[in-house]
Amino acid sequence: MLRKAVFPGSFDPFTIGHESIVRRALSLFDEIIIAIGKNTNKKDFYPVEKREEWIAEVFADVDKICVAGYEGMTVDYCNSINAGFLLRGLRTAMDFEYERAIAQVNKELEHNIESVFLLTTPEYTHINSSIVRDILRQGGNARPFLPGSEALKDKIINYTHS
Repeated sequence: MLRKAVFPGSFDPFTIGHESIVRRALSLFDEIIIAIGKNTNKKDFYPVEKREEWIAEVFADVDKICVAGYEGMTVDYCNSINAGFLLRGLRTAMDFEYERAIAQVNKELEHNIESVFLLTTPEYTHINSSIVRDILRQGGNARPFLPGSEALKDKIINYTHS
């Protein structure tokens, strides 16, 4: 059976921390779908279509990764694409408590989907999308926190200021 994982999130924006989790998970799964969910509690900074485009560019060299947007419950999305795993990254103990609760609810809703957690590497523990978004909003230098080529970073930064 194909080991297919969904890495869900808003990824607004996608950071080098997210990229690290996905690249480190490549040896665990046959396919990873980076699934951009619509978070009704958040106002989008970047359109989902742009996030899909930029993330796909980061992983253009990797056949095992695809990027897709989705709406609704994550476990329903996993079922719709026959994914048996949810991939999540953990930066802190607070992340663990939050993610543990979600994983337990997801397990109640769908017994066949397993949550898999990877710890963030120490050099990326301080990075999160909210902080990077604030840096971009204020015109600061977010380059060290964004994945991909310099050309891709230019696209993201220039889109912010257009």
